[in-house]
Amino acid sequence: MERKNYAEVLIDGKIYTLGGAEEQEYLQKVASYINEKIGILKAQPGFTRQNMDYQEVMIYLNLADDYFKTLQEAKMLRAQKEELEKEIYSLKHELIGVQMKLDAKTEKKDTTNKR
Repeated sequence: MERKNYAEVLIDGKIYTLGGAEEQEYLQKVASYINEKIGILKAQPGFTRQNMDYQEVMIYLNLADDYFKTLQEAKMLRAQKEELEKEIYSLKHELIGVQMKLDAKTEKKDTTNKR
């Protein structure tokens, strides 16, 4: 069974104890990200005048937005990676063909010169 790690983190001015299989540094990083998002939203004009339910929903929506944008970017990068891998495969195949032709010409030249 994995050992559970704990970390005290500061989120929106409050200290929380987080626990999980991840290292403490990771838990701190996650909390820092959440804290940053909250800070960005609180800096928006009028945000803090809204009721707490609205503020929480806006935080959730912003986090979900980041998540889905990151998923889309990862999907795009995977597609680019696949295309590049196909291109590399094609170039390697072409290089082998050219190398075989060069070897054949070199061999033919060597047999012609020996005569």
